[in-house]
This record gives sequence, structure tokens and C-alpha cells, in this order.
Amino acid sequence: MKKEIHPKYNVNSEVNCACGAKFTVGSTMETINVEICSQCHPFYTGNEKVLDTAGRVDRFKKRAALVTKTKK
Repeated sequence: MKKEIHPKYNVNSEVNCACGAKFTVGSTMETINVEICSQCHPFYTGNEKVLDTAGRVDRFKKRAALVTKTKK
């Protein structure tokens, strides 16, 4: 392996989330800024957020309801 071409590994790199959560991980970067983490992600929190643009979610739900009605 070539020497001195690899980045320095930081054992205590700080991760800053947009929700305000902070924790440490190992990384080659000293600080890491993220938009979503395990404390605010819907999969881990159980809170579902649906961003509806132009009513697409409502149209999908209406079509899904029609399909389930016709199958019965």
C-alpha cells in the first residue's frame, strides 16, 4: 500500500443534523452536516410525512380505493 495517500481517520467526528441532533461517529471528515438522521427520520420515529405536490397523493389514494372496491 502506498504511504501518505490516505486521508486521516477521525474517531470522534461530529455529526450535526438539521433537526438539532448531534452525535459522534468515525469518519475521514471532522464534521458532517446532514438533513435527516435516525432521530427525525419517519422510519425510526413512526411519523409519516407526505409531501403532496399538485394533489398526486390524493389522486393515487382515490385510484387505490376504486381498485379495492372493484375487487370485492
